[in-house]
Amino acid sequence: MRETDERPWGSYEVLEERPGFKVKRLEVKPGARLSLQRHSRRSEHWVVVQGIADVVCGTRESQLEQGNHIFIPAETNHRLGNSGSSPLTLIEVQLGDYLGEDDIVRLEDDYKR
Repeated sequence: MRETDERPWGSYEVLEERPGFKVKRLEVKPGARLSLQRHSRRSEHWVVVQGIADVVCGTRESQLEQGNHIFIPAETNHRLGNSGSSPLTLIEVQLGDYLGEDDIVRLEDDYKR
């Protein structure tokens, strides 16, 4: 059985996890966004499969459409959002020596976590 988790911004499902990598499917609700955050022990690669992603990566802000992708190095402040009116779906590939959910430093959070 796959690990799934509901979050205030939407949900994620772990599709595969092995030593050194984890693959997730994220769904972000319309108008929602994740916290501005960084990870010390993993990098992430996001690929948009549906919708338009509002992305902050370091000092750069951009929008990614279906088929676009971005690499987020470890220790880089980043945020994912969905300012559209339909759900945003993306595939996230995490790479690193530790992939636990507690490797998150939240810098800003709309949900006060």
